[in-house]
Amino acid sequence: MCKLRIKGKYHNLSLICVHAPTEDSDNTVKKQFFEDLQRIQNRIPKHDATVLLRDMNAKIVLDAYSSVTGKYFLHKESNGNDELTCEYAAANDMYIKSTKFNHKKIYKGTWVAPDGNTCNQIDHVLVNQNKSSMIQEVRTLRRPSCNSDH
Repeated sequence: MCKLRIKGKYHNLSLICVHAPTEDSDNTVKKQFFEDLQRIQNRIPKHDATVLLRDMNAKIVLDAYSSVTGKYFLHKESNGNDELTCEYAAANDMYIKSTKFNHKKIYKGTWVAPDGNTCNQIDHVLVNQNKSSMIQEVRTLRRPSCNSDH
């Protein structure tokens, strides 16, 4: 679970909550997911502040997409879904705010494997670049009591 601190008042705020296919999913399933997501994105008025959040199943590490990411990644190696997420962000003029803020590792990880040792940062928050200043902070809440592994 992530905590967002949002400043200002935006009368038109569109939230899109997603659960992207895992890395192991077939490429056609991934492609279909991003096509469906794009159709939803296209229906949102351009003047709205759009926040896309939740489980992108993407370990963001790509320096090639520094125009849409911050520099505070939990991972040193990607899982392949990061490129799809970064391409989507770039195509829609969005910024991946969950990689923008420098936090300790315990506040970056959004999923813990059943072994209790493996921690991944695969949930992300994306926002329109021209509205990205409205998100003042993104960090993971430690051990939320919400019956979820994210």
